[in-house]
This record gives sequence, C-alpha cells and structure tokens, in this order.
Amino acid sequence: MEHVSAAAIIDAQGVVTGWSEGARRLTGLTAEEALGRPVRELLAEQPSPAAVAALAGTAVVRHRDGSPVALNVTASVLLSDDGGPGGYVITTVPFDRAEPTLAEQAFQQASLSMSVFDTDQRYLRLNEAACRVMGVPEEVLLGRHFPETVEDGVHSRGFLWHLRQVAETGRPLRYESFTGAPALNREHAWTTDMWPVRDSSGRLVGTALAAFDSTEQYWARQRLALLNEAAATIGTTLDLARTAEELIGVMVPRFADFASVDLFDWVLGAEEAPVLSGTEIALRRVAHGSGTEGTPEAAVHLGEVDFYPPFSPPARAILESRVVLSQAGEPAFMRWVAERNARAPAGRSHRVGAHSMMAAPLRARGTTLGVVVAVRIRQPDEYVADDAVFAEELASRAAICIDNARRFARERTTALALQHNLLPRGLPGQAAVEVAHRYRPSGSQAGIGGDWFDVIPLSGGRVALVVGDVVGHGIPSSATMGRLCTAVRTLADVDLPPDELLTHLDDLVTHLAGDDSDEVAELGATCLYSVYDPVSRHLTLAAAGHPPPALVLPDGTTQVVEMSAGPPLGVGGLPFEAMEVELPEGSLVALYTDGLIEDRDRDIDHSIAELCRALTAPADTLDALCDTVLKAVLPEDPSDDVALLLARTRALGADRIATWDVLPDPEHVAATRQAATEQLTAWGMDEAAFVTELVVSELVTNAIRYGAPPIQLRLIRDRTLICEVSDGSSTSPHLRRAHAYDEGGRGLLLVAQLTQRWGSRQTGSGKTIWAEQPLPPV
Repeated sequence: MEHVSAAAIIDAQGVVTGWSEGARRLTGLTAEEALGRPVRELLAEQPSPAAVAALAGTAVVRHRDGSPVALNVTASVLLSDDGGPGGYVITTVPFDRAEPTLAEQAFQQASLSMSVFDTDQRYLRLNEAACRVMGVPEEVLLGRHFPETVEDGVHSRGFLWHLRQVAETGRPLRYESFTGAPALNREHAWTTDMWPVRDSSGRLVGTALAAFDSTEQYWARQRLALLNEAAATIGTTLDLARTAEELIGVMVPRFADFASVDLFDWVLGAEEAPVLSGTEIALRRVAHGSGTEGTPEAAVHLGEVDFYPPFSPPARAILESRVVLSQAGEPAFMRWVAERNARAPAGRSHRVGAHSMMAAPLRARGTTLGVVVAVRIRQPDEYVADDAVFAEELASRAAICIDNARRFARERTTALALQHNLLPRGLPGQAAVEVAHRYRPSGSQAGIGGDWFDVIPLSGGRVALVVGDVVGHGIPSSATMGRLCTAVRTLADVDLPPDELLTHLDDLVTHLAGDDSDEVAELGATCLYSVYDPVSRHLTLAAAGHPPPALVLPDGTTQVVEMSAGPPLGVGGLPFEAMEVELPEGSLVALYTDGLIEDRDRDIDHSIAELCRALTAPADTLDALCDTVLKAVLPEDPSDDVALLLARTRALGADRIATWDVLPDPEHVAATRQAATEQLTAWGMDEAAFVTELVVSELVTNAIRYGAPPIQLRLIRDRTLICEVSDGSSTSPHLRRAHAYDEGGRGLLLVAQLTQRWGSRQTGSGKTIWAEQPLPPV
C-alpha cells in the first residue's frame, strides 16, 4: 500500500468534519463516506491514552476493505470563539515517498535488523533485515503490539521489558540474548541496542532499536570459555580414565550431543607405540558421554575394543594427524553412521538425527594416543572450521594430560614392581620374633615413595628389625631404596652395632649424593635399625632422623621409645646414638615410616595416640593387627607411602642355652668338648655330637692359640644348633688355603664345610666366632 500525506478535521464531539484526498487514498473512504461519522468508527482499535494525551503517536484505522492501516499521526487543536478546543486537525506523516530520502534508503538497506515502536510497543517501521528475521512483510506488523507477533518465552518477555524501560525512562539500553526467530531455523545470539526517539520539541514519541546477529562472536566466547574450563578441569588427577572422562565432561552437552574417547591399548599398558598402517585401527573405548541419560548413542561399551576402517573419520583423523569434519550427505559419513546404526538394538533410533561429526586425534609429544569423536544430533548447527580449530586445541590439551597420566601410570607400575622385588616377600625363619608387615603405596600424584623394611637374621639367634624412608618419589627413590636395603643387609652381615651401622650407611648416602650433585636432595633418607637378642631379651636400636618405635608390653601398657632421632642419612659428620631396652617376652614392637602418623591435615601427637590405641586392639593374628592399625590410623587417601612392621618378641629359656668358661690351656680342650657332648645328649641331639665335637674343638683351640682370655663357649638350641666361642682379642679369623705340608690352616675350612654357616662379630670385650648347623630331624 502506498502511504501518502493525509489530513482530517474532527469537531469537539469527535465527528469527522473534514477529509482530504490523501485521507481517501490511505483509507479508501471518500469524503461523502467519512464526513459526519464519529471518528471512532473509522479506527481499527482505540489509541493508547499516552498517545491521546500527547496528541501524537500511532493510530490504526480501518481501510474500506477491512484491513488495518497503522499511521503515525499528529493532532493540532482548533480553538473555538471562547478560546477552548473546538476540534482537531489530524495529520499523518507519509512512510514512503515516490523518491525516498537518503536516510530512508539507509534505514531500509541496513544489514542490521532495525525497528521503530511507539511508546506502547506497537510497530511503526521495520527495515528489510527486520522483515527477513520476522518472516513477514512490514504491512503485516505495522500497528501491532510486539507480544502479538512472537511466541511467549523468556527472551520475548525480556525483550518487551527492555522496550518498556526505554519508553518509561527515556534512557538507552542494551539487551543480549540467545534465541530463535520466526523466520530462522536455529537459535542466534543477538545484541540489541534500544534508544528513545523524540520529536523536535523533545517529547518522547517512540523507541528505536538495532539488533546485531552476534552468533559467531557468541560461539567464539563459548569456545574460549570451554578452553578455560578445560584448563581447570582436565588433568586434575593422574588417572588416565578419569582424565578422559573430564574431557567428555567439557564437551557434552555444550559442544556435542555425544562424545567418545578411544585410546590405543599400548597407552593403557607399558608397551611402546606400534607403527600405524592403512588397515583397520584397533582402539579401546575409555570414556563416552551423552546429553541423553544412559548414553544410548554409544555402539561400543566402555572397555571394549573397536576396529575403525580406514574410511571412517576416526581412522582418518589418526592416519592424517588432523581434525576431520564430516556432515550428513557425505558418503563416508552416511556409511559410518549406517555401520553404527547396524549395531543398535531394534527400535533404538537415537542416532537417526546425527548430522555432523568431528574426529580429532589425541597427539602429545609427537605421538598419537587415540582419538576423540564429537557428534551433533539435537543441536542444529553443523561443525565448521572454527569448531575444528577449537577441537584441535582442546584435544591437544587433553592429550598432554592423558600422556602425563600414562607416564605416571607406567612409572608407578615400574616403581611398584621395583619395590615389590626389593622388599622382603618371605621373611626368613627365626625364633627371636613373630613378625607381620604391610606396605601401602600412596595414590598421590607424587608417585611411589622409597619406604622399606627388612627382617635380618643375625648370629646367636638375634634378629635385626629395620625400617627406612628415602626422600622423594618415583623410580629414583625406589632405586635408592634398593641400594640402601642392600647396604643394610651387607653391614648387618658384618654384625655391626646399630649406631656404627648407621654411621657407615650415612657415609654411603653421602658418597652416592656426591657422585651426582643434581640428585643430592633425592638421596636423603631416614632409617631405624634395631637388634633384638632373645637370650638377653634386650632391644638395641639407633635412628637416623626416623620416628621411634611404639611398644606394647604384655600387661597392655603402651609407650613410645624415648630415643634420639639422630640426623637423617646423608647429612654427614654427626654421630648416632644407640640405646637399649629390656623387653619382657611377648612384647610387641611396632616400627613404621612417617607416612603412618604424619600428614599436613593431621596432628602428629593425635596420630601417635591413635597408633598406641590401635596396637592394643584385640586381634587373632599379627597380620590382622596390621590391618587394624592401618584402618584406624590412616586417612582414606594417604598422601605418602606407609611401611609398618610388627614384631612380637620371644625369649630363649635357660634350658636352651649352655655356657662354659674355658681356661686358656690346650689341655682343657678335651674337657670342654666332652661337656658339650654331654649337653647334646641331655637335649636329645646325639646325632649332632660328631660335628659339634669337631667345631667346638677347632674354635676353642683357635681361641686359646690366637686369642686372649677370657674365653667362653656357648651352645644355643634354637631353630639351628649354634656354637659360639668368645675371647678377649679383637682380631677376626679368616679362611686360608693350607699347603700340603702346612701343620695348620685347615680348621676353619673344616668348620665351614661341616656347618650351615659361620662367622664372627665384634663385642665390647673382644670377638665371638660362631657356627650354625641344622637340627637333626625329630
């Protein structure tokens, strides 16, 4: 319809008294048809009170054919003879002209959606872009109230609220939204500027707006926000499966309706990456997720292996090391979806709407670990090049986290295997103590630590109980732990006192650190070395920066041994102090590493008190007591490794020990030998008499000949028969090869051949030479 200038005159009673040619052309009514009629009969709807009061605004008149015509009208008052209002002249400003102005052309041709509303939110003008968004021509909307033209929704109510605010306050506003539009088949992001429109007198007569389609900027911000979220949420642990699940959590449902992560089997194990070929690629499903509960789109179950043919987007992404986009209608996409749908149970149509797919390789440090696949089903937008760039960056970040988890898992497995091989698996048989132990590796990201323990049989029925802790975590700490464990066993074989043994061990750690100055911190360690003698029931111990043991006496009282902690190993130059405790038979000794009682969230005194209480808990066996202690003292997720060694002491009674003082005269050797033989008879061990006579004879003779008084012989009936000869000389004997015509030199060789093992140890007053032989079968 062509809009032209028009005028009409209305008297004080609202009756039309004047009608122009322009009015006829706008309404189709001739002057004869309009004159004399009440003006309200010509209106399609009543004007707003605001427009009546302002004598300006939108009026919707009814055309002669019944259609509504929206006009922007202005009223001027006609004065009567007495100065009051005698009528009104109504004029309308034309919307279109035969020759539109430059401003009108700019308005109509603007790429932005632009509209003009009156103060009651009725359409006055729309440009071509606004009409395309609304999907109807301008004439359909003119004069209509905005809520009548859109669906009732959150966005529409928010839009209307902002329009009203501008009309009421006269201040411009900006409204940002993400919604659909009547003529658009998908949702868009809009940035809408609204501002008041005023006439030449400054009176507010309407509201104008310009809406910018900011969908690309919106998705760019969303992708950036997802990347920021990925940096914070992916890789929070060093668990490989958990890391894959975190990647899925970032992608679904905002970026994809369904997503999956498939990895090569070698990533989940310790093998090296295979060489890729053009044949089917075998991948294991590690994680997947969906916007629909139950993940119905998944054709592969978690943990299953699937084979990807070379034409499939996942295989292409891996083989070509790039992001592959695939859309509905493409042969490869349709073939792939058909293959997936063939696996679905009958009646399951969750993949029917799949229309866009993207596969991104998971590459880290030049190695392909697997592939992440994203599929859109309900989201109408297809994946585009910008999405591919985003997926590449997201997959790269996730791949680094997955590779870190893989490396951690491999190092943890290696360290655990090393720990398992170095720690004692079957404790040697001995009668001095009953032992039980536990080693609990931590699940922290720092890795496996260097905690260790050992039980070492010593001569004379004694036993060494050892616990230690190497500073740091991972394979270096486990390797250092192995070195120290071997060194302690070697030094224990020499039968050094605890303080001297720690001094030699400290020198070893200092030398190891000196060999590689970059690893000094990693070679620091703590150790507690103790020796229990079942004959004297004495426990001798010394510590190198290690927590003291806890004791539970047979009467149920508990205590922590008061002893000097000593400097940690590797400090060098500082002494270690040994102390001795006499224990009743049946006492319980608990040795442990600091991970049992120390944690940043726990008070150490409280932990020690819990440990003492737990050690007194009733338990059928020491193994059960170990489990009770760990459950009572440790938190659910300990941050450090824990080694626990429990030992219940035994004592050798006087009926199992025989001692003789020997005069330093060769003539007394026979009497001593005879006394030993008689003791064996009393013990019912006549079968061992022959070997024992030879051993006693040789050791006593050597002590008289090469040693110094006082000389003493002791027989101990333990799990083996132990023969000990002590003298006042500190010179240790050694084996040598005797020549054919030598008169001596064969005695110790004979002892070594006839007994299970033999050796010597230094004492406070000299030395002791000992030999063990197995007990005869009962």
